[in-house]
Amino acid sequence: MRVATWNVNSIRARIDGVVDWIERRGPDVLLLEETKCSDDVFDTTDVRGRFRDAGYEVAHHGANHYNGVAIASRVGLDGVTRGFADRDDGVFGEPRLLAATCAGIRMHAVYVPNGRSAHTTHWEAKVEWLHHLRSAVDVDVPTIVAGDVNVQRDDIDVYDPRRWRNRNHATPEERAALAALLDHGLRDVVREANPDAGVYTWWNHAADQFRRNRGMRIDLVLCTTEVADRVDAAWVDVAERGRPRSSDHAPVIVDLADR
Repeated sequence: MRVATWNVNSIRARIDGVVDWIERRGPDVLLLEETKCSDDVFDTTDVRGRFRDAGYEVAHHGANHYNGVAIASRVGLDGVTRGFADRDDGVFGEPRLLAATCAGIRMHAVYVPNGRSAHTTHWEAKVEWLHHLRSAVDVDVPTIVAGDVNVQRDDIDVYDPRRWRNRNHATPEERAALAALLDHGLRDVVREANPDAGVYTWWNHAADQFRRNRGMRIDLVLCTTEVADRVDAAWVDVAERGRPRSSDHAPVIVDLADR
């Protein structure tokens, strides 16, 4: 089974490219972040219809032209939940978390708040959101948590760690919150498969940053051990980021062996 996550930075702007990509790569489950549309727009602009025609059921969680997450599956889509069960105030009420069970695995599409700038109220909400995510994920069942976490896990996950030190995405507090999520019982399977420097998932569109590979790895696929032990391959589809009119994020792909 192939599982992928991709911050598409507007599904309406990139639906043609997304459909083309799923025809080429054939994910069984695709988790999408930053869809930038409401549920009504997702339906009325026929985005849902494009996925349906490609053979996917889709759950979407969006409220306006900000944020938004989706799960597209051709192996079942059951037990859909949107957001946190116990909080809907402030950033916790934004459409950033969506879960569903697909082929026996509990999938969580996550779009962690950006934080904007370190040690601001937005950044504090981001750190709190990450800590709260830990309590929302049940690691006693086969689980994948994937998406744009907006945190560089380690210095190896950015092209110039000295330049980024103590800035948003790289502060000790953000990294500690992400580490706590991993310590909860999740494994970073892309890191396990690609331990060397230079593996990134996001590159700024400006100043030829992609060609120079001046990026960061902020899109992760985290798996419980039962799922991680099934991983045959885990990689970043860098070529897709280089295509015309691409998102600033590349898709991340994980292939799972049959149980």
